[in-house]
Amino acid sequence: MGEIATSKRQITLFYSSISLRAKQTLAYAKAEGLPILEIDILKTPLTGTQIAELAGRLKIEIKDLVNQGHPTYMSHFAHHEFSSEDWIKMIKNNPEIMKQPIALRGEKTILVETPTDIIKI
Repeated sequence: MGEIATSKRQITLFYSSISLRAKQTLAYAKAEGLPILEIDILKTPLTGTQIAELAGRLKIEIKDLVNQGHPTYMSHFAHHEFSSEDWIKMIKNNPEIMKQPIALRGEKTILVETPTDIIKI
Protein backbone atom coordinates (compact mmCIF):
# COMPACT_ATOMS: atom_id res chain seq x y z
CA MET A 1 0.00 0.00 0.00
CA GLY A 2 1.40 3.35 -0.98
CA GLU A 3 1.60 6.63 0.87
CA ILE A 4 -0.86 8.34 -1.49
CA ALA A 5 -4.48 7.67 -0.57
CA THR A 6 -6.85 7.24 -3.50
CA SER A 7 -10.55 6.75 -3.92
CA LYS A 8 -12.77 5.62 -6.76
CA ARG A 9 -15.18 8.38 -5.73
CA GLN A 10 -12.88 11.30 -6.42
CA ILE A 11 -9.92 12.29 -8.56
CA THR A 12 -6.74 13.37 -6.80
CA LEU A 13 -4.97 15.93 -8.97
CA PHE A 14 -1.32 16.80 -8.38
CA TYR A 15 -0.64 20.05 -10.21
CA SER A 16 1.24 23.36 -10.24
CA SER A 17 -0.91 26.46 -9.73
CA ILE A 18 1.24 28.38 -12.24
CA SER A 19 0.69 25.83 -15.01
CA LEU A 20 -1.75 26.86 -17.72
CA ARG A 21 -2.51 23.20 -18.54
CA ALA A 22 -3.27 22.52 -14.87
CA LYS A 23 -5.60 25.52 -14.64
CA GLN A 24 -7.40 24.41 -17.79
CA THR A 25 -7.63 20.82 -16.51
CA LEU A 26 -9.11 21.96 -13.20
CA ALA A 27 -11.62 24.21 -14.95
CA TYR A 28 -12.64 21.40 -17.30
CA ALA A 29 -13.00 18.88 -14.47
CA LYS A 30 -15.13 21.28 -12.43
CA ALA A 31 -17.30 22.10 -15.46
CA GLU A 32 -17.87 18.35 -15.93
CA GLY A 33 -18.82 18.05 -12.25
CA LEU A 34 -15.97 15.68 -11.44
CA PRO A 35 -15.10 15.44 -7.72
CA ILE A 36 -11.52 16.68 -7.39
CA LEU A 37 -9.05 16.68 -4.50
CA GLU A 38 -6.57 19.39 -5.50
CA ILE A 39 -2.92 19.15 -4.42
CA ASP A 40 -0.86 22.14 -5.54
CA ILE A 41 2.72 20.84 -5.50
CA LEU A 42 4.03 24.40 -5.08
CA LYS A 43 2.10 24.82 -1.80
CA THR A 44 2.08 21.23 -0.53
CA PRO A 45 5.54 19.73 -1.00
CA LEU A 46 5.67 16.10 -2.02
CA THR A 47 7.72 13.62 -0.03
CA GLY A 48 10.35 11.49 -1.70
CA THR A 49 8.11 8.47 -1.19
CA GLN A 50 5.19 10.23 -2.91
CA ILE A 51 7.39 11.21 -5.87
CA ALA A 52 8.64 7.63 -6.25
CA GLU A 53 5.08 6.32 -5.90
CA LEU A 54 3.77 8.67 -8.61
CA ALA A 55 6.51 7.50 -10.97
CA GLY A 56 5.70 3.88 -10.14
CA ARG A 57 1.96 4.40 -10.70
CA LEU A 58 2.73 5.99 -14.08
CA LYS A 59 5.12 3.09 -14.85
CA ILE A 60 7.99 5.49 -15.59
CA GLU A 61 11.38 6.14 -14.04
CA ILE A 62 11.66 9.00 -11.55
CA LYS A 63 13.84 10.97 -13.99
CA ASP A 64 10.98 10.83 -16.49
CA LEU A 65 8.83 12.86 -14.05
CA VAL A 66 11.14 15.81 -14.69
CA ASN A 67 10.31 18.25 -17.46
CA GLN A 68 13.83 18.55 -18.84
CA GLY A 69 12.72 21.41 -21.08
CA HIS A 70 11.72 23.59 -18.10
CA PRO A 71 13.88 26.75 -17.74
CA THR A 72 14.78 25.92 -14.11
CA TYR A 73 16.02 22.49 -15.15
CA MET A 74 17.88 23.87 -18.17
CA SER A 75 19.68 26.56 -16.17
CA HIS A 76 20.58 24.45 -13.12
CA PHE A 77 20.76 20.76 -13.98
CA ALA A 78 21.08 20.07 -17.70
CA HIS A 79 23.72 17.70 -19.06
CA HIS A 80 24.28 15.64 -15.91
CA GLU A 81 23.63 12.04 -14.89
CA PHE A 82 21.73 11.63 -11.64
CA SER A 83 20.68 8.79 -9.33
CA SER A 84 17.01 8.23 -8.45
CA GLU A 85 17.66 9.89 -5.10
CA ASP A 86 19.13 12.94 -6.88
CA TRP A 87 16.06 13.18 -9.14
CA ILE A 88 13.80 13.03 -6.07
CA LYS A 89 15.78 15.80 -4.35
CA MET A 90 15.61 17.88 -7.52
CA ILE A 91 11.81 17.59 -7.67
CA LYS A 92 11.41 18.21 -3.92
CA ASN A 93 13.54 21.38 -4.09
CA ASN A 94 12.19 22.56 -7.47
CA PRO A 95 8.61 21.26 -7.76
CA GLU A 96 7.98 23.43 -10.81
CA ILE A 97 10.13 21.06 -12.91
CA MET A 98 7.85 18.07 -12.30
CA LYS A 99 5.65 17.00 -15.19
CA GLN A 100 2.05 17.58 -14.24
CA PRO A 101 -0.87 17.53 -13.78
CA ILE A 102 -1.07 13.94 -12.60
CA ALA A 103 -4.53 12.52 -11.90
CA LEU A 104 -5.30 9.49 -9.72
CA ARG A 105 -8.58 7.69 -9.19
CA GLY A 106 -8.62 4.31 -7.50
CA GLU A 107 -5.83 2.25 -9.05
CA LYS A 108 -5.64 4.35 -12.23
CA THR A 109 -3.05 7.12 -12.70
CA ILE A 110 -2.48 9.33 -15.74
CA LEU A 111 -0.24 12.20 -16.73
CA VAL A 112 -2.65 14.75 -18.15
CA GLU A 113 -1.39 15.85 -21.58
CA THR A 114 -4.48 17.86 -22.55
CA PRO A 115 -7.20 19.16 -20.19
CA THR A 116 -9.80 16.76 -21.63
CA ASP A 117 -7.62 13.76 -20.61
CA ILE A 118 -9.12 14.14 -17.13
CA ILE A 119 -12.32 12.42 -18.28
CA LYS A 120 -10.29 9.29 -19.15
CA ILE A 121 -9.85 8.60 -15.49
